[in-house]
Amino acid sequence: MPRKPQTWDDYDSAVDQIILAPSDSDFLDQLIPVLKDATASARTATLIQSLSQYADDREADIERIGLTKHEEFLGSVNQLQLVREGTVSLTSEILDLNQSIQASTEKLAEQKQGLVDTRSVRQNITDVSDALKESLKILHVVNNAHDLIRKKKYYGALKSLEDLQNEYLVPIIQNKYATQYRLADLIQRSIPASQKTISEAVMTDLNTWLYRIRETSQFLGEVAFFHTEQRRDRQKKRVEEDEYLSHFRLNSAIELVFDENSEYDVLDNDEVRVDFTPLYEAMHIHDALGQSDKFRADYAATRRQQKELLMPNSVNLQSDEGDSSLSALLEGIAGFAIIEKATMQRAPQLRSTVDVDELWDSMCQTAIRVVSRSLGEVANAEILLKIKSFIALFIQTMEGWGYSISMLNNFQLTLFHKYAELLKRRFSEDFQEIVSTDDYMPMAINTLEEYEKVLNVSWFAQEKPPEELTFPCVLPFSQMYPLCCIDIRNFLNQFYFFSDDQFQHPNVIDETLRKSLDELLVEKVCQSLVERLNSQYLGQIVQILINLEHFEIACQELEQLLIRARSSTSAGGPVTLKATEEFKLHKKTAEKRIFELVNSKIDDLVDTSDYEWMATTKPTKPSNYMQTLTQYLQNIMNSTLLGLPREIKELIYFDALSHAANKILALPLSSDVKKINPNGVTAIAIDVQFLTEFVGSLENSFMLSQNLDELQQTVALMQSDNQDEYFDISTRNKKYGRVDNMNGPILLEKLTQTVDNPRTAAPLANFGSRFGLR
Repeated sequence: MPRKPQTWDDYDSAVDQIILAPSDSDFLDQLIPVLKDATASARTATLIQSLSQYADDREADIERIGLTKHEEFLGSVNQLQLVREGTVSLTSEILDLNQSIQASTEKLAEQKQGLVDTRSVRQNITDVSDALKESLKILHVVNNAHDLIRKKKYYGALKSLEDLQNEYLVPIIQNKYATQYRLADLIQRSIPASQKTISEAVMTDLNTWLYRIRETSQFLGEVAFFHTEQRRDRQKKRVEEDEYLSHFRLNSAIELVFDENSEYDVLDNDEVRVDFTPLYEAMHIHDALGQSDKFRADYAATRRQQKELLMPNSVNLQSDEGDSSLSALLEGIAGFAIIEKATMQRAPQLRSTVDVDELWDSMCQTAIRVVSRSLGEVANAEILLKIKSFIALFIQTMEGWGYSISMLNNFQLTLFHKYAELLKRRFSEDFQEIVSTDDYMPMAINTLEEYEKVLNVSWFAQEKPPEELTFPCVLPFSQMYPLCCIDIRNFLNQFYFFSDDQFQHPNVIDETLRKSLDELLVEKVCQSLVERLNSQYLGQIVQILINLEHFEIACQELEQLLIRARSSTSAGGPVTLKATEEFKLHKKTAEKRIFELVNSKIDDLVDTSDYEWMATTKPTKPSNYMQTLTQYLQNIMNSTLLGLPREIKELIYFDALSHAANKILALPLSSDVKKINPNGVTAIAIDVQFLTEFVGSLENSFMLSQNLDELQQTVALMQSDNQDEYFDISTRNKKYGRVDNMNGPILLEKLTQTVDNPRTAAPLANFGSRFGLR
């Protein structure tokens, strides 16, 4: 502060100081304050009086000095005179100066007032400057905060705003008289908007990050699938080296321990890197803003929306791009779920297990629904295998991340049933075509290679070793049998293609395979063969019987094969195919059909016998029909029935001979035959003898000849000269024990010893009829 002007109350001392000033400038410096003070009142006269007094005092001093020192006094008087003259002049000048000073004093007063005003303004300017400096500090902090926002240093900006409040704004606002109050209040009210700006900027960056990871999800899933496939390969190699490890699936504790040396971070590798920094920053910022709950809700809503955008309305499983469509869907889901699980592990306060599992279940349900809608269009079992392969890879990948896969495992059952249906439909058509296009002829083999191929695919045991066979040779079954065996093996293999270490329902495969195979063999093979038994071609019926025989053996082998192939989780005990009994049962049907055809042929031949029961001449050779009949029986035995098992051939022959004997025996018993003379008896006796000799020439003739006992004894009775023996019980049981008790008397009654002369036979016949004689 400027020093206050000195107050001159004692003008005597002031005059001394003025007079004694060493220089003019000092003189004026001493005089000006006195004059200035004098102008403020009417004390100018006092100053003059003081000056006059001072002059008088000096004159008195001079007189005193003059009285004592005259010369000196005279000299002094002269000097004094000069001084007085100077004083008068000076007084005049002082008066002029006083007037000038009075004029300048007013001006000086005005300047002083201006100076005071200027100093006040200057003080105000200083105060304003200081206020501005303080305000600039505040504004600098505000600008720094916004600059940090622009630089995406959101937490630093938030911290800067907080420091601004604590260090500047709050103290200023608490003092309402502070200069920066209004500015502080204004900035304080703007802080929520700045915090909102930070929050929005953080959310913008987070949304950008979310968009990028959504775009990255599919590639992340692809990388995860590739890593799972590598783990599969490593596990497969370990199993090849140690079979015991086959008991441990992928993602089992043992497999994870073995795979520790090959740790791989799906989220941070050469192909893909997911940086969670934006998420952490957003969480930190919203936590600092006290908006954690709101952020958690917004983030959850955003992820649900992204989940909806990830799921398509449909997938095309049939086109060439169907695989990529499904793989893209599963890879996208996998990537999304992996990020969710990683987020939950890194920020459990943001994503809970319930939230993540809820999204996972929703995605699985949607994916299953979308794929299920498209399954109806799939007609190729191989496509279903690819679908199952993708889903199995998906399951193994996500199981490693701790997700529940029960829903997907259940969906695999749906896929399997669809797969089984398609396989059954396809092989049903194959079996149908094989059965319908077969030539039903024994299969010809030209080379050893062909023979070995047939042995490899068929359930067929040749009695002779291959090196003892001569080619070309003929196998008993027709070509349909090995073709069906090939299809059966393919059917089994393709069924088990669906089974792997990930499919959790192997017992379902075992049971479904058994049922499906049973239905195919029964409905498409056995029933088709049975339908072809209506053929009139004996060779085809015989071949069908042979095929049925081999199919029965194949079914027995299949039962054992299914026992060995079924999983350890399936129920124990034997495996029984209904087809085995069906083939066995319809072997009897085929045998009956052969009996029918052979017997029908025998009936046709015997019906052409045309015996002359009252012949006038005795025949000397067998009838033509008998020769044809025996030739037919011999031919079918050596050709048509050759491939049949021995017991079946003997049974057919046994039945054929029994039927032929009964048919021949029925000829003389016919109601159309009234009388039989010895020539007629001789004719049938020759034929029976010829038939007996034919049967005697056959293998196992002892058993077969028993069918002719009744016919032989009946003809012997007709040839007997003593027919009364038949009515003697003891003799009849010994010689004619096989003759029917009813047929014997009928035939004996028809016998006559009369041989009509051809020349008189007609007139006698006319004569007898005329008189009503028989």
